[in-house]
Amino acid sequence: MPKMKSHSGAKKRFRVTANGRVKRAQQGKNHILNKKPRKRIMRLRQGAYLKSAKQEKTIRNMAQK
Repeated sequence: MPKMKSHSGAKKRFRVTANGRVKRAQQGKNHILNKKPRKRIMRLRQGAYLKSAKQEKTIRNMAQK
């Protein structure tokens, strides 16, 4: 069976932490920022973790290097 290829889009969007959790960027910080409060934009800078264990497993397989 051939080797599994990594998903280049997933490699750019997700990071696997030292503990093995999958970290992602928050959505909603790319455009139309002038109507969003500064407090909200500052909160969106912080990353977030995937909630579902099944999603984490899928992304970990896709983003492997």
